Formats: sequence, structure tokens, C-alpha cells
Amino acid sequence: MNGLTVDRHISLSEANSADAVLFGSGMKTREVASDEAIMSQIRLEPSRQLLAAQCSGTFLLAKLGMLGRTPACTDLTSKPWVQAAGANIRNQPFIANGNIATAGGCLSAQYLSGWIIARLKDIDAAREVLHYFAPVNEKDEYVDRALSHVEPHIPT
Repeated sequence: MNGLTVDRHISLSEANSADAVLFGSGMKTREVASDEAIMSQIRLEPSRQLLAAQCSGTFLLAKLGMLGRTPACTDLTSKPWVQAAGANIRNQPFIANGNIATAGGCLSAQYLSGWIIARLKDIDAAREVLHYFAPVNEKDEYVDRALSHVEPHIPT
């Protein structure tokens, strides 16, 4: 968008061995989802990987068969086609079930990052990272709000 180019540093198929895989959102998500050459490279294992998606990235998880009828989140623009792909969309900013988390809205990214950090490390590490990135004079409220969405989805 607007001329921004993101160059990859690994091949797409290397995501299959990653501890965590994040699906972002973009204007060409539906094109990517219909491109068999791209989608066939993605062979994820939610039993051993953390999978997270934001907005139209949830569409990719649905197309890969990772969601089933498990509740998921997406943005309002993507919602109709994510639902058409079989996803059970909830009108909330974040939800996680097992090793799969989804978020709706561009500004919900902190929920996904907090969840991944808490799952890979611990909730204190998530709190520390979120606090570091939080706006000045809003740090405590920002962290508390983010973790109020994340903590119920962290196994004890």
C-alpha cells in the first residue's frame, strides 16, 4: 500500500517450522488466498505452533482450514468474506482458542503480540514489552487494557 515494500528474509515454507506464525492484513489477502502456488507452501501445525491472525489474516487461517467453527475475530470490512470461508466470527477485538488467536481491527495488534509473548515466555514478559511500547502517560491503562483481553486466554 502506498509503495511500501516488505522484503522477506526467509522462504514462505520456512514458516512451517516456526514457533509462532502471524498473519497480517492487507488489500490483496483474497488474491493471496486464491493463489494455490502460495497457499500450498503453508503447512502449519497448530498442535505445536502458535498461530495468530489480524483482520483479513483471519481469512487466510480459515482458507487453510485452521479455524473450523471455532470462534474468531476479524475487522468489519473482512467479516463477510471471512464468514463465507466458514469462520465463526465474534464481534470482539481478540479471542484465542488453544494455539490459535485472532484479532479484529488494526489497533488490536498489541493483543496478538501480548498473547504470543505470554505464551512463548510468560505474562510478565508480555507486560514488560507492552509497557515499553505504550504511549507516554497512558502506560498502565494501555497495558491493563491489553492484558484484560489476553490473560483469560493464557493457560495456567
